[in-house]
Formats: sequence, C-alpha cells, structure tokens
Amino acid sequence: MDKKVIFSGAQPSGKLTLGNYLGALKNWEGLQDDYDCYYCIVDLHAITVPQEPKELRKNSLEALAQYLACGLDPQKSTIFIQSHVSAHIELAWVLNSISYMGELGRMTQFKEKSQKSEANLNAALFTYPVLMASDILLYQTDLVPVGEDQKQHLELARNLAQRFNNKYSDTFKVPEPYIPKVGARIMSLQEPDKKMSKSDKNENGYILLIDESDAILRKVKRSVTDSLGIVKYSDEQLGIKNLLNIYAKMSGKTIEEIEKMYEGKGYGDFKNDTAEVIIEGLRPIREKYQDLLKNKDYLEEIYVQGAQKAQKASLKTLRKVYKKVGFIPGK
Repeated sequence: MDKKVIFSGAQPSGKLTLGNYLGALKNWEGLQDDYDCYYCIVDLHAITVPQEPKELRKNSLEALAQYLACGLDPQKSTIFIQSHVSAHIELAWVLNSISYMGELGRMTQFKEKSQKSEANLNAALFTYPVLMASDILLYQTDLVPVGEDQKQHLELARNLAQRFNNKYSDTFKVPEPYIPKVGARIMSLQEPDKKMSKSDKNENGYILLIDESDAILRKVKRSVTDSLGIVKYSDEQLGIKNLLNIYAKMSGKTIEEIEKMYEGKGYGDFKNDTAEVIIEGLRPIREKYQDLLKNKDYLEEIYVQGAQKAQKASLKTLRKVYKKVGFIPGK
C-alpha cells in the first residue's frame, strides 16, 4: 500500500526555537519512516512582512541546515524551498478564485498582524492562507502536523478542497490535522499564556536551537513560575506546566514520572534539571548545524534535489486542476 502523505512547512524567519523543535521538527523526524513526507521552507510566506533580501537568503539556508540537524533525512523525505516550486503560486491563484473575502478576513492571524502594522497591510498578508492551502493540497496530503494556532488555516484548506471537488469533481484529498498530544504548543518562558516565538521582544522568553549552554541555563532559571512551590501539571501553574511539557518531550519521560521525581523539592532543582535536559538534548543538533553551514555545496545539492522531486509530484495535481477549470494544456 502507498504511504499516507504528510506536508509541513516553516518560515525562514530567523533562528528556530525550542518551540519549533518540540512542536514540529522533533515530530517530523519520527514520521519519515511511516509516511511520504514533504517538508518545506516557506520563503514565499515570509515576504508578507518586510524582509531584507540578504537576510532572507541567509535565514532560508540556516533553516535548511537546522531541518537536517534535527534529523530530517533527504533520502526519506522531500525537503525543499517553496519558491523553487512554481506550482505553489499557480495553484494558489486558482484557489483564490474560490476563496471568499469574508472567510479570509476572519483569519485570526490576519486580524492580529493587521492591527500591529497597518502601514504594511498588503494583499499577500490577506491571502497567504490560500497559498498555505495550495502548499498542502498540491501533494494530495493526508495529514498536516499543526499546532492549535494553525488549525484555522488547515480548516480553510479543507474547505477549499471540498469546494473545488464539489464544483469540478474529485480532485483533492481533504487533509486531516496531525496533532501530538503533549507539547504540541510550547509557551514563552516569560509569558506562559503565549506561544514561544522568536519575535518575542524579551529574549528570555524563548530558547533557540543553537543557543549555547549558559544561555539556556540562564533563560530557564529566569522563567516565570509562581509562589506555590509544587511541581504539578496544572492550568493554575502555567509556567510549571510549560516546563513540564518541555522536560517530558526532551527526556521521553511522562509528566507523571517527572512530577514524582520532584515531590517535596523546590523549583530550583526542577529548573536546573530542566535546563540540563534541554542542553544535552540540543547539543548534537547545534554541533551538526554548525558543520552543515560549513558545507554550502551539500546544502545546495539537498534543496535542488528536493525541488525536483516536489516539482514532479506537484505538477500531477496542477495539471488536473488546470484541465478541470478549463485551461488549454500547453506543450
């Protein structure tokens, strides 16, 4: 039987965080043997906000190196840069024609970003969920690893697939979410009611995959907790809950096992040990990443081969779509 298809992508918006790793990349590695995986660096999405061209190129290459350092295997998965596969934009244009202004205007991330920066309220920021749907639907995707904050975008992809299928006959698979049970959403160390993000103005709120050991220890020690002094997984203790999620995902232990380990102990011991688990877990990633960045020719080989594989797969879907909407086939 053919393997089910998984698609996922991440923006090259600077260095990847521990949240990116535990919420996405760590899960991606484990999926490669059981699924036909497409992992994409979505540089087209990145330009919905102002970018310095030189920095965007640098960030894209660093994101690829971090993907590989986190265990993605180009022999098992298709790893590519979004702008190298033109079918993403071509399908997005067709899907735009069946997308409604109202449903795009209701997108939470658009509303939040538009309130922050009215000066850069561009059309791409408004329509990028349609491009995201195109990313997913091109590969006849069965499953999309998503955090809670991306569920709305996946729902749009599902709606557009069903809408197109109803209008033109079955063309797209309707994708389902793949959501890990624990640690799917890692929160800020300083504001544990908000998602961990590199865009956080307080650098103590996030841990980068390539942070040095002393930086990781310092950030974990400074993480916001509470005055209860009990290591317990509770919505009343969001800071401790977040650290427990991180500890569990990095160590492979269950939440219950970790809670028992710290019965009668204070937050100091728990924070030190959590930092140590993170440091040792990220050490091989950081070392491999640094080695990969020294070999630009190898990275180029990976993204060129990945784009070729992705282009071949995506054109199968795009040709069907073009035929069904009435375009005359080109030679």
